[in-house]
Amino acid sequence: MTNLSQVSYFIFSAYFDTGPFKYLYFTIVMSLYVFIFGSNLLLIVVICVNRSLHEPMYMFLCSLFVNELYGSTGLFPFLLLQILSDVHTVSAPLCFLQIFCLYTYANIEFYNLAIMSYDRYLAICYPLQQGSSISYHTHMTLNKVAKLIVLTWLFPILNIVVMISLNASLQLCGHTVDTLYCNNYSVMKLACFDTTVNNIYGLVYTFTVLIGLAFLNLFTYVKILKVCFSGSKQTRQKAISTCTPHLASLLNFSFGCFFEIVQSRFNMSRAPMILRVFLSIYFLTCQPVFNPVLYGLKLTKIQLICKSLLFGKI
Repeated sequence: MTNLSQVSYFIFSAYFDTGPFKYLYFTIVMSLYVFIFGSNLLLIVVICVNRSLHEPMYMFLCSLFVNELYGSTGLFPFLLLQILSDVHTVSAPLCFLQIFCLYTYANIEFYNLAIMSYDRYLAICYPLQQGSSISYHTHMTLNKVAKLIVLTWLFPILNIVVMISLNASLQLCGHTVDTLYCNNYSVMKLACFDTTVNNIYGLVYTFTVLIGLAFLNLFTYVKILKVCFSGSKQTRQKAISTCTPHLASLLNFSFGCFFEIVQSRFNMSRAPMILRVFLSIYFLTCQPVFNPVLYGLKLTKIQLICKSLLFGKI
């Protein structure tokens, strides 16, 4: 029996020998990471340097793109090293650092998408209800936007720090995890004794915060749909053009997180290895690719500025 301070490394058993194909896989993953990094960074720069985009919706988008860079950087360099390595291990401190990065990324993503839903609700519903677009800017000032973005990052970070602190007190009876990267539940399964406190904290956090954010998203879109059906054709078109990318992003990330929960909580040993790999990395790879492509193509302002920046003309 050893405790966490005596576990110096973890072994990943989910990797398999790919032989000479590892260089092909490395190239594919590296290309994906370069695309994610370049596309998200481009949109961050576009939003920051263009004053016409210094509006609440685009500020929240900028926060979302920064989070995509943060989350993908917590995964991709690690994956690239593991693909080329013959021994798939990681030191305990780096493993918990990766857990911190990936779990804060997932939580910040949910918070950010919920705040963006609330912003779209105010932008679409309040001007229509009160007959003036001033209502939206009264409720969503730049000062309020800054506070919401800070809370979107600060609150998840504090909660994940508590989670990792609880895990640090666990006594571990092994160091082999059946995953491609470090995650909280896989480490908890190595505990020698009862993990009731850790499970209670996870359940309380899930039902009070994450379920609360889900209800906020549901409430805002029910209200938006109600206004759209009772409004004019122009109103419906405006709502669809601004809400479609966000709703698609929210559904994509929710399904990705659901896949990860299924992968970590249930016995998937009988499932094909390629399916297990896909389920493990879907929400960490597809979302950072999905968001910049979706918002870059769908939102006209961003699309025109990107064309001007890349090709020197609109």
